[in-house]
Amino acid sequence: MMRFGCSQLVVERLDPLVNPGLIGSPHTHQIVGGNSFNATMEPIAYDLPSESTCTSCTFSEDFSNYWTAALYFRARNGTFKRVKQFPNLGLDQNGGITVYYIPPYDGVTKVTAFKPGFRMLAGDPMLRGTEGESRGICHRCFVEEGNPIIYQTAPCVGVNDTTSLPPRFCNDGIRTTISFPTCWDGVNLDSPDHKSHVAYATVPFEGYFPPVATPPYAPGERGKCPESHPVHLPQLMYEIMWDTRPFNQKNLWPEDGSQPFVYAMGDATGHGQHGDYVFGWKGDSLQRAINARCTNEVCSELLTQTPAQAKTCAIPQTMKEDVDGDGWLRTLPGGVTIN
Repeated sequence: MMRFGCSQLVVERLDPLVNPGLIGSPHTHQIVGGNSFNATMEPIAYDLPSESTCTSCTFSEDFSNYWTAALYFRARNGTFKRVKQFPNLGLDQNGGITVYYIPPYDGVTKVTAFKPGFRMLAGDPMLRGTEGESRGICHRCFVEEGNPIIYQTAPCVGVNDTTSLPPRFCNDGIRTTISFPTCWDGVNLDSPDHKSHVAYATVPFEGYFPPVATPPYAPGERGKCPESHPVHLPQLMYEIMWDTRPFNQKNLWPEDGSQPFVYAMGDATGHGQHGDYVFGWKGDSLQRAINARCTNEVCSELLTQTPAQAKTCAIPQTMKEDVDGDGWLRTLPGGVTIN
């Protein structure tokens, strides 16, 4: 599987997928990838590889954009501060997202890489409970400080994994995992809800989800697609490492002991976490990398750049406002209320 870091490109209220053309989308996102990211990015007509001059990701042919909602800490007095991100295990990056492209775990089955103009959304920002949750979206509370083993177990099935935000101190921070569907209708590059053109497999792509299977897997055993969405895609997955450690002080948390973190769309439950994706790999580079089953940040099929080079790729805000709250924010950006 490919696992690589993408440093922060910008943090702001833009969402060209759900709110195209709107300067000041309803909530704040943290965005990584190609520097041609903007409010419009017209489907198909807007070619990210030709419009971008750099990328904040490891592979320099990847001008895709990846983004999620930002996370905030709410103080006892009702003010907010954005929770920064820290590098994932073994990676050198400035905040941002860890991106995975995973071929089938059986080691032989081929999948079709995303096409130019392809885009999709995983999760539902309006969700505030477990009903209607997408498979493979969760939070891991890193209870033990400095223990690398907690990184190595499968996501969303561990004892410290919850679909809600963790209700306790997480000594080494919180990791969010967002897994995207692996089945495509083979026709539409997008859909009105940015979800209907894709589907999660009827038998989960991942062997650690029920029905649980033990490797080695027979070809086609996992990731079976419904007839409506017969084209198999690689598994796209995000990991976001939230540095909640500065807030692990009892006197900062609510007096009733409830957890104080809230996503930018006013979600204090965590169930509304979601991820957006706009494909932007150059030429057939992603298909070649998937076919070669490249490992982590090493791929002879792709051009790479150093972490230092990736960190220099950043853009200024289009919607200029304080989204960090270093001096504390009176409200969430955009005046969003907890809902």
